[in-house]
Amino acid sequence: MDFVRPSTHTAIPTYRVMDSSGSIVDSARAPSEVGAEEIIQWYKDMVSVSIMDIIMFDAQRQGRISFYMVSAGEEGVAVGSASALDPEDVIFCQYREAGVYKQRGFESADFMNQLFPNKHDLGRGRNMPVHYGSAKLNMHTISSPLATQIPHAAGAAYALKIQAMQDPHAKRRIVACYFGEGAASEGDFHAALNIAATRACPVVFVCRNNGYAISTPTLEQYRGDGIASRGIGYGIDTIRVDGNDIFAVREATKEARRMALEDGGKPVLIEAMSYRVSHHSTSDDSFAYRAKVEVEDWKRRDNPITRLRKWMENEGIWNDEMERDLRSSTRKELLQAFNKAEGEKKPALKYLFTDVYEDLTEDQKEQMSELRRVLETYPEEYDLSEHEGGVDGLKIDS
Repeated sequence: MDFVRPSTHTAIPTYRVMDSSGSIVDSARAPSEVGAEEIIQWYKDMVSVSIMDIIMFDAQRQGRISFYMVSAGEEGVAVGSASALDPEDVIFCQYREAGVYKQRGFESADFMNQLFPNKHDLGRGRNMPVHYGSAKLNMHTISSPLATQIPHAAGAAYALKIQAMQDPHAKRRIVACYFGEGAASEGDFHAALNIAATRACPVVFVCRNNGYAISTPTLEQYRGDGIASRGIGYGIDTIRVDGNDIFAVREATKEARRMALEDGGKPVLIEAMSYRVSHHSTSDDSFAYRAKVEVEDWKRRDNPITRLRKWMENEGIWNDEMERDLRSSTRKELLQAFNKAEGEKKPALKYLFTDVYEDLTEDQKEQMSELRRVLETYPEEYDLSEHEGGVDGLKIDS
């Protein structure tokens, strides 16, 4: 009689293409199929997210927005994986995937319109900041409750599988679902992986293991071999990858996407190892539970932006002057979008009621009329000047 003992098994290896000095360690997976221009664009996207994080973190501290979450240290996971996906693939993000949005075409104005939010916000001002979404980019709106997007993604992938069975000539698509290792402690994670495995759903689960679930370090989250071992337990093909290596993340995602479409579809799990340089959010002070020197050491020792920059400099396609120009122009562009979005009107009040049903119900119309009556009866109690149309923004469209 033998018990399976975790201590007797070696840890799942971490796949890497490029080391922290920017040197290629797996020449077979070197980025030979993409040109320098595309790789530079990945770098620009990461830098743009990084600069936006600094601007918006400060804006929250100034009281200009209510909340923000930074992606520092995890830009490579987001941009690298998104670069390997098809524009028609369906995406479910958590809240540290600004790089995925940027890579897929979300503009600076789109970010700012949501963060303030104003009348141009695609979500009509209904969500708190950093809860982006875009039907045009096939990206479902981010949700606050932890891990709820994971079973949603499994269900969406099952729908894509059925569509492919009904129309064999339709373009094959997958679902990509992002979450942190803290979310993997939720029951939704386990339910999602199990149904994705048993129903053979074409979904790629991308777990950002950044070392912390808010204030809880990984050493206190689990005793097993990270999140990757859980995928194997559910019978899912799994890989662990260096999340600071954008080339490794891209290659892993590219192969995972191919595998997810094999034989009618199946799930794949990627665990991307990184480090959360930032506080969990603007509501958190991470130095209350970790040493500042630990964070500074990671900033200095390794991060995805610096690593790719070293590779580009080694290849002779980047230099200090280009770096200065990029950071200056990017900051200017973001601040222009910032100032424009901040000065726009808030969404019209009618959007408190619309989009729940295809058409407004009679009850909703009565509620809108009653709200308008109250606002017109007590105008001194309600300042509607910030909202588009003021009280007339409650007008019921015919």
